[in-house]
Amino acid sequence: MIDICSEEALSDLLQSNPAVLVLFGGPHCGVCQALKPQLEKLVSDEFPKLTTAYIDCQEAATAVCAARGIFSLPVVQLWFGGQRFAEFVRVFSMGEVRSALERPYRLMDG
Repeated sequence: MIDICSEEALSDLLQSNPAVLVLFGGPHCGVCQALKPQLEKLVSDEFPKLTTAYIDCQEAATAVCAARGIFSLPVVQLWFGGQRFAEFVRVFSMGEVRSALERPYRLMDG
């Protein structure tokens, strides 16, 4: 996962990659820390063309999280073509993330 610490870096990442998964989390969020390796495994196993990014809302990138309206953790956002496609907040399963990714990811290659 790419660590993002500024709004500019996040905007550049979203515009320069066709498909992005963004995890908004923090080092003091136990669920976030458990979720991160599960998301990394899901992406590497099933969605290898997906770019993944991590934004630390509790320390390094609090301004980015506030600007994006992220006030509870964890949050996973899926972006396709620079547009937010899906968002999962606080309570969700890996199955829900996988299901949301499957169709748009398949359509990426046409």
